[in-house]
Amino acid sequence: MKLHELQPPSDPRDLYLPEMATVTQVKKLTALETLYTVEMPDGRELGHQPGQFVEASVFGVGEAPFSISSSPTQKGEFEMGIRKVGMLTEVLEGLKPGAKLGIRGPFGHGIPLERFQDRDVLIVAGGIGLVPMRSMINYVLDNRDRFGKLIICYGSRSDDELLFTDELAKWEADPRVDFRVTVDQGSDAWQGNVGVITTLIPGLDLDLDNTACCVCGPPVMYRFALLALKSRGLPEDAIWMSLERRMKCGVGKCGHCQINDSYVCQDGPVYHYPDIKNLREAL
Repeated sequence: MKLHELQPPSDPRDLYLPEMATVTQVKKLTALETLYTVEMPDGRELGHQPGQFVEASVFGVGEAPFSISSSPTQKGEFEMGIRKVGMLTEVLEGLKPGAKLGIRGPFGHGIPLERFQDRDVLIVAGGIGLVPMRSMINYVLDNRDRFGKLIICYGSRSDDELLFTDELAKWEADPRVDFRVTVDQGSDAWQGNVGVITTLIPGLDLDLDNTACCVCGPPVMYRFALLALKSRGLPEDAIWMSLERRMKCGVGKCGHCQINDSYVCQDGPVYHYPDIKNLREAL
């Protein structure tokens, strides 16, 4: 059976028809990234899992997939962290609270929460990969009794590009969280670790028999992060990976995200590593 034949339960909503949601808050994170808070029609819940994504559209401009950054425990609204990279995202950056936005979704397979429950949770996030992983981080923090230790490794190209800096400070101060951050190149004001994200992994205190890990970041990061995790003895069966950068239409029609027999928008974006380690060009 092909991976994409394993479909989640059907949704009665029209997969192709955007619902008109309302932007309630716009917050700059960095020079390029902005956090959008969105309310669905009638205030209903989006109904997502950590790791899933939505298709957001502005009529007359276009549509694109964006990761959901908020936890399902955040009721009444959801959040998307979006990097300005083209025409649609430039238009989005100009939106004000009260603006309307087309939303389709949520789509894809998120993090299998039942496989992480009662285990230590390790999050390895590089760059904008923190956007979807923030959903899982806050879900764990809001359901603390259901999980073991929370370990977060976060890497950025520079300290000027760090996302969610107010929350990073809270995670670092939280005794329930082992938070580690590094930058490839720091400014004169940076006093933290300098180096690629894999430099954080050797020093982690891991319970190798009771840890579940999710990795998300730029494509070049995956291979080296996997090597570092394996060198620590973390079993392959304990690793999940988000390939959230590879989607387009969201429903497996355009083929843009296809890797061999797998469609990332349907089988992923979160994959169990043993299921994709042999897929050509997956990593």
